Amino acid sequence: MKTSNPVLSRLGQAAERERAAGYGPYGPAAQPGYGQPAYGDPYPTATGYPSAPPAVAPMTVDDVVVKTVTLLGITGASAAAAWMLIPNALVGPAWIGAALTGLVLGLVISFMRVANPALVIAYALIEGVFVGMVSKFFQDIMGYQGIVLQAVIATFGVFFVMAGLYRARVIRATPKFVRGMIAIMAGLFAVMLINFVLAMFNVETGLRSNGALGIGFSLICIVVASLSFILNFNEIEEGVRMGLPRRYSWTAAFGILVGLVWLYIEILRLLSFFQGGDD
Repeated sequence: MKTSNPVLSRLGQAAERERAAGYGPYGPAAQPGYGQPAYGDPYPTATGYPSAPPAVAPMTVDDVVVKTVTLLGITGASAAAAWMLIPNALVGPAWIGAALTGLVLGLVISFMRVANPALVIAYALIEGVFVGMVSKFFQDIMGYQGIVLQAVIATFGVFFVMAGLYRARVIRATPKFVRGMIAIMAGLFAVMLINFVLAMFNVETGLRSNGALGIGFSLICIVVASLSFILNFNEIEEGVRMGLPRRYSWTAAFGILVGLVWLYIEILRLLSFFQGGDD
C-alpha cells in the first residue's frame, strides 16, 4: 500500500519483506499447506512436521496505546527520581547531558528501519531525566510554584484536543500537510540547535528569553508541536492499515512521546515568561 509518509514507506517496505519471507500474517508461512513436505522430501517424524516460521501479529491501535502509557510511566518515574536524587548544583550538567544524549538516541531511533524496544525504553529513561531537570529548574530553583502541574495539565489537554480534531477529521494529514510539517519541524530543529550552540558560547539571540521574540518563538513551537500529533495519529492509522508488525507500535509510541515532551517543555517555558521569569 502506498503512503505519503517517508518513514511509513520504509517501514512498509520492511513489512513487505517479512511477509514475502513468510514471517507476516499474509506471507507463505500463514498459508494452508505451508511446511508440508514436497515430493522427495522425507516423511514427517513422530515430532510432527518441521516447524514453519511463526506468523507476526500485525500492529493495532491498542498496542500503541499500551506502549505509549508504558513509556509515559517510565518517563514520569525517571523524572521523579532525577528530581529527588540530583542536587540543585548538578541540575545544569544533568539537563545538558540528558538533552544531548536524548537527541542522539532519538535520531538513531528515528532513522532506524527496525523498531528496537530497548532503545525506545532507554530514550524514555533519558528523557525522564531531562524533563525532571527542566521541571526542577523552573519550580524549585526559579521558584515558580505550581508551574509543573499547570504545564502537565495543559500538555495533555492539547494532546486530547488534537486527538479529537483528528478523529473528527477537522484536521487531516494530507500529503501537502505532511510535507509542510516535516519541513517546518526540520527548520525549527535547525534553529533551536544553532541557538543552543550559540548559547554555549554566551551568544544571546533572544529566542529563549523573556521578551516579544522569545514568547513569539515559544508560541510557534507550541503550535507546531501540537500539529505534530496529527502526523503521529496518521502514522498509527496507516501503520495499522498496512499491517505493520506489532513491534512497530514501539516506534509509534516513541513518536507520541517525543511530541509530548517537546510540547511540555515549550508550555513550561511559556508559563515561566508569564510569571516574569527570564532564563
